[in-house]
Amino acid sequence: MKEMSKTKIIDKKSDKSVKSERELLSRMSHPFIVNMHFSFQDNDNLYLVMDLLTGGDLRYHICKNRKFTEEQSKFFIACILLGLEYLHHNQIIHRDIKPENLVLDENGYVHITDFGIAKIQTENNKKETSGTPGYMSPEVLCAQNHNIAVDYFAVGVMGYEFMKGFRPYLGKSRKEIKEKIIAKQVKINKNDLEQGWSIESAECINKMLQRKPIKRLGYHGAKEVKEHIWFKNYNWKDLYHKRMESPFIPNGEDNFDFKYCNAVINPGVNTKERYEEILNSESYRTKFFDYYDFNRFSNFSYINQLEKFKNPHENLYKDDEKTLEHMRVKSVNNFNRLRNDKQNGLKSYNSQNISHNRAVSASDNNQAFFNANLYVNNRKKLKRALGEFKNNCNKFNNNRKQYNSSNVYMSKINKINNSINNNNNQGSTNGTSDYSTKNNSNKYSTMFK
Repeated sequence: MKEMSKTKIIDKKSDKSVKSERELLSRMSHPFIVNMHFSFQDNDNLYLVMDLLTGGDLRYHICKNRKFTEEQSKFFIACILLGLEYLHHNQIIHRDIKPENLVLDENGYVHITDFGIAKIQTENNKKETSGTPGYMSPEVLCAQNHNIAVDYFAVGVMGYEFMKGFRPYLGKSRKEIKEKIIAKQVKINKNDLEQGWSIESAECINKMLQRKPIKRLGYHGAKEVKEHIWFKNYNWKDLYHKRMESPFIPNGEDNFDFKYCNAVINPGVNTKERYEEILNSESYRTKFFDYYDFNRFSNFSYINQLEKFKNPHENLYKDDEKTLEHMRVKSVNNFNRLRNDKQNGLKSYNSQNISHNRAVSASDNNQAFFNANLYVNNRKKLKRALGEFKNNCNKFNNNRKQYNSSNVYMSKINKINNSINNNNNQGSTNGTSDYSTKNNSNKYSTMFK
């Protein structure tokens, strides 16, 4: 949506150009024009609801890339030619063709916009000298009568800029640029060609940069440029229907300079209080009501119902019945192919699921078998461990019995030793120790035989 402040329009004395742009846009409809769908206004602003093009303008991309390839430049110029052919067929001179007024869509197609100084061609228009100096033709700079050829001079300037990275005539002011144009005819020689550019491209650009309009390529219309050898065998029909693939696809995330957007408000400024302060001031009310007459914008609102300008391309590039039938069959085949691909994809997906489930089942079975073997092996180990434990218990019991029997034996030996000692003591006192000891020894020795 293009938003324009009413006060700024009146300050710049641009109210007539804004109304003229709205009137022209209300009757335009073309694939290579930024078309308007609605227009409306409120107390402060005018609004134009345009086509949404998200590829950014060519100036932004020139600043980023500086140069373009021959293929990219040829595609850009071809898009511009179709838009200009539509305008010139309806006797409209744009008069401000430049990279800032050429906007790309998401697929890389170029569209013409900003018809603020566009005019219906008249015989006496030498007083109409508005435009951008770097892209203005010599006849406009010199305040002479001019025709549609001024737009092709601007296209030649852009072609030169696409190739070299700068404009053919540079200067800080309109006067300086005018003096350079009068002083010398710019020409791209064979030795000046950039790498990858053909001689035919340089010849086409040189002819569009001719200072004399009658010698300029495009003086008799866009058909003259389209028939140049550089555009030999170019598929204009596919370009018009946007069936060609653009050699330059803009990055959708980086194509816009936010300095041209007024949606961001400085959080440090209380705009509401400042606005009310200005409105309530006596000087503002006097100046506002005396100078800003908004009645000049009456009937600005518009709904897309007016009769459109004639489009020469509708019949020229109209697809014949055979082509339409071929496209219809192609669309049906594509639809059937996509449907079959979808069905095959579902089948493949289902078969993959079945295979996966089988693999999972087999894996589960293998795991179960492994677990069973592990259980059997562990059970065998447990049995062996139990057997060893029983053997160890039996050994322990046997050792315990032997230990107990050895204790009994030792107690008996101790008793014998004690009795022997007692007898020896008695014998020594009675004088019969030897006899008694011998008898006792024989006695006890027979006890353990």
